[in-house]
Amino acid sequence: MKQLTKAFLITIFLFGLISGCSTFAPFKVAVLQGNIIEDKDVEQLTKGLAKDQVQYLLGTPLLNSPIHQNRWDYFYSVKIGETTIGEKKLSLNFDTNEKLDSWVLEEINFEEN
Repeated sequence: MKQLTKAFLITIFLFGLISGCSTFAPFKVAVLQGNIIEDKDVEQLTKGLAKDQVQYLLGTPLLNSPIHQNRWDYFYSVKIGETTIGEKKLSLNFDTNEKLDSWVLEEINFEEN
């Protein structure tokens, strides 16, 4: 009887110890994809910058289409597990002299459930 009580108490103790852990779900790492687009870098963009100057600021564009040679696209997303936290899309347009003409920054923030 004493061993049964001892085993029961050990089982209860171990169950309490295990259930006291936060969750049994695996740790989910934040996954950053694409070029990191920071506001301070976008603020440095000015009309007339050469392509190499833009590339120095922002890095190599994610999409450099042979069809649209005067357009560069940058994309950045943050995901944790299957949940997308945010996305940024930056499209740059160059004139015929390969100087920066215009740019559009789209920022999408998703709410966590």
